[in-house]
Amino acid sequence: MTLRTALAATAAAATLAPTAQADVNIYSYRQPELIQPILDAFTEDTGIATNIAFLNKGMVERLQAEGSRSPADIILTVDVARLAEAVDAGVTQAVDSDTLIEKIPAAFRDADNHWFGVTTRARIVYAAKDRVDPSEITTYEDLADPKWKGRICTRSGTHAYTLALVAAMIHHHGEDATKTWLEGVKANLARKPQGNDRAQVKAIWAGECDISLGNTYYMGQMLKDPEQEAWANSVNVLFPVFEGGGTHVNISGIAMTKAAPNREDALKFMEYLTSDHAQEIYAEVNYEYPVVPGTEPSDLVKSWGSFTADDVNLIALSRDRAAALKLVEEVDFDG
Repeated sequence: MTLRTALAATAAAATLAPTAQADVNIYSYRQPELIQPILDAFTEDTGIATNIAFLNKGMVERLQAEGSRSPADIILTVDVARLAEAVDAGVTQAVDSDTLIEKIPAAFRDADNHWFGVTTRARIVYAAKDRVDPSEITTYEDLADPKWKGRICTRSGTHAYTLALVAAMIHHHGEDATKTWLEGVKANLARKPQGNDRAQVKAIWAGECDISLGNTYYMGQMLKDPEQEAWANSVNVLFPVFEGGGTHVNISGIAMTKAAPNREDALKFMEYLTSDHAQEIYAEVNYEYPVVPGTEPSDLVKSWGSFTADDVNLIALSRDRAAALKLVEEVDFDG
């Protein structure tokens, strides 16, 4: 790490200097509008304030540079691979909490209690209502069918969401078959991979393509945005499955940093995210699927349909991420 990078990390960390003894300091990859309602509710219900730094990248590197002097107590992120990366880098610590272990299913938490899932989301297909018969796409494997040539839009193959899906394909079919599938999907692209999930839906609305991959919660976000509502209304939400499996899901999750200066209150925050109130906020405000059994999705989310989640272990997905990236690069998916 260069001196400039280290100094920048230290300067940025200074903005998180605690303002009260009971503050919880958070580094987050999650978008501000998705997290603030949870933070506000936590403070209102517990009296504990939060400080948060929203990062686009470099969270692990920042924590490593700060070392034992890091002000961060908590990391919030999406995708199990990012959580596993933090654990492998040695910047998290195991958490001893009966509440977390009892409420969060084993499939959605680290075996050594370093990280815990707080929501799930499905990786689904958005399909043009007026140009695609929903019965034509029932599996992820269908996306490589030549009938979709020039009709698919997607974000970068190297994005965490894409790599997780490719890793799941490797789990089900092996690397050779997954490489062939990637080549087929690439041959069907209407344009070079670009933009985020909402940008793909906009492209469908504009007639640039007919189908795309995206996370479920983006539909809710688009529907509440006057500018994007038309995009959302132009597509159907389809829940494909893997041949021999279910619909691909991933998580957003939380971990306590190794250096956490406010461990007691940080643990209270982690446990709070599994409370009925917090899970309901995630469901109603973020349009995500609650991870705690017995907590219902919002009515809007339910209206999109039900699905059977794939049973692949999320830790296995994180282990296959390197192989997934290798295949994406071999087929020059973004080229």
